[in-house]
Amino acid sequence: MNRLTHTNSTLPLIDSLDVNTLTSGEHKFNFAVATNALGQWQMLPVRVFKGEKPGKRVVITAGVHGDEQSGVVSALKIANRLVDQELAGCVTIVPTLNPTGILHHSRNFYPVDPDTSPSNMNRFFPGKAEGNEVERYIHTLWSKLLLPNADLAIDLHTQTTGTTYPLYVFADYRVSEAKEMARLLNPDAILDDPGETGVLETTWNEHGVPSITVEVGAGRYTDAALIVRTVDGVMNILTAHHVISGEPSNLKPCVEGRDIVSVKATQGGFVEAHVELLQTVRQGDLLATQLDSFGDRVEEYFAPCDATVLSHNVEALRAPGSLIVRLIK
Repeated sequence: MNRLTHTNSTLPLIDSLDVNTLTSGEHKFNFAVATNALGQWQMLPVRVFKGEKPGKRVVITAGVHGDEQSGVVSALKIANRLVDQELAGCVTIVPTLNPTGILHHSRNFYPVDPDTSPSNMNRFFPGKAEGNEVERYIHTLWSKLLLPNADLAIDLHTQTTGTTYPLYVFADYRVSEAKEMARLLNPDAILDDPGETGVLETTWNEHGVPSITVEVGAGRYTDAALIVRTVDGVMNILTAHHVISGEPSNLKPCVEGRDIVSVKATQGGFVEAHVELLQTVRQGDLLATQLDSFGDRVEEYFAPCDATVLSHNVEALRAPGSLIVRLIK
């Protein structure tokens, strides 16, 4: 009988983490977040870079939505950039928070519990110890891995499948360090957003850990150019907080807004967007047209106000209520 060995199978299996107890250097772990319905551990890869000197503890996450792969790839490339770097403080990277969604190429968390439907995992933080399957999963993830190891947090995403963003950041401007991190990333756009209950970024901020959410282009498909910019932006944040040595790069001007206007399909059909990301539009400008299955034009969509294009569909098929264009004011 031949025994198959995979590198990950030789890594330490942990059920909690305290980076303060680690020696300096790089560490890799499998974090046992929960058992599946067969009683087997669901394991998350965790990569930790611990400096010899004290400093900020930064947690970087990705993959909370399983169809947002540019965020995952960005996290992996950030980790590789930190190899052999001298650090002050610690960087913990958890690149695949939602393996069930990732394996389904889906935004949702997929439970086995027949009484629990697939759901948006990023609406249930910090979870519940005695909740349903997704709430218990998140509670363990939050209380035993994420919260104990963070002074700052960065959560990497993309737009949902079928739509696209530029390099875009959500930040609660009431949290000065979050506002600073958002600008240090050098994105194309920032939304001053107080957050929504249950979202990881909001939960970090509510627990005294300044946090931002970074959107890296389109859902599902990787965007190499935006991944490079995301990695550079995160390294700029780490430099500014003296986690790694060097001087932070100059901040570039970007669109900053407080209001979002989403134009959604009024009916089903095939939509062609007539705008580009970051294009300035005026009230009444044509944004998109929609055809039915016979090729007849059935709808036109116009800008309801003066604004900047933040997102648009890249998948033609749109159901009623689906996003067509999102504007930032």
